[in-house]
Amino acid sequence: MELQNWEKKRASLVKNFTKKLKDNPALMDQSLKLSWSNWGFGIESLEKSAKRLSKAGVEWIELHGNRYGNDLGYKAADVNRILSDCGIKVAGVCGMFGRENDMASNSGIVRQNAIDYIRRQLALCQEVGASYMLVVPGAVGRPSAYDGSEFHRSVETLKLVADEFVKAGVQAAIEPIRSAEVSLVHTVADAVKYIKAVGHPGVAHINGDVYHMQSEEANIAEALIEAGPRLVNLHLADSNRCAMGAGSLDIDAIIMALYVIDYPQGRRFATPEPLGPGGDPYPAMFGQPDPAVLDALVNDSVVYWRQREKALKASVQE
Repeated sequence: MELQNWEKKRASLVKNFTKKLKDNPALMDQSLKLSWSNWGFGIESLEKSAKRLSKAGVEWIELHGNRYGNDLGYKAADVNRILSDCGIKVAGVCGMFGRENDMASNSGIVRQNAIDYIRRQLALCQEVGASYMLVVPGAVGRPSAYDGSEFHRSVETLKLVADEFVKAGVQAAIEPIRSAEVSLVHTVADAVKYIKAVGHPGVAHINGDVYHMQSEEANIAEALIEAGPRLVNLHLADSNRCAMGAGSLDIDAIIMALYVIDYPQGRRFATPEPLGPGGDPYPAMFGQPDPAVLDALVNDSVVYWRQREKALKASVQE
């Protein structure tokens, strides 16, 4: 029986993955850098979150970009002390873009809020050693467009602070998000178009998210390969936006695609962000979740991901 189209694509991916590891045996001794996005832990203290991640063997963290004002959010001295005690380093900062700091807004006041917000997060990035900041071109939770000029306004807003990413030594990582949650930039191709429109070396990278890619991309693995060297972080959740291994997502295909683009090398991260289903996940940041549930999310995701990565490498050696 003839293979289905997705099966043909997967067979090609397996071939390319196998060739990659056989041609580059050093990759067999490397592993994908596993981080964790902590804003889904809600109002739990950073100390509790860091201890959970450390116990599970997670060595990197993507911090909630919670400097919403000059008096709000993480204090660098506290962050550095807590994470150092737990043996964890900062991968990046997850920028949170809603209606109040929407770069695509038709309100100049709101766009200025976005600029000021970005500047505060860049300061945080520098103080804690983050290498990237996640940037969303439009507000999460606002899927309906204001008008036909959103793309232009968002690009022009980000251009105003593009130099500051370079000065801070921080990569702006544009995140495509599914159309059920945002009004613009839904795919890797959209993100590339947006990056080219900004046209600045400070805005040159992509933050992928496999949950959104399920809805918007024809094939997740192909989209990751299309992102290539632009990809610096990848948010992970299974098909149901829960722990890795809890749904029907082809985890192996994602891991293979990351190896094909040399993802284990450099500061490039695979970062679980299992937020659960829903149209607007942002309320999760204000919740007080059950610690036992969070423990299971972390442990199940880490164990399953590492099992699959190990099994794929073993298959190459057979």
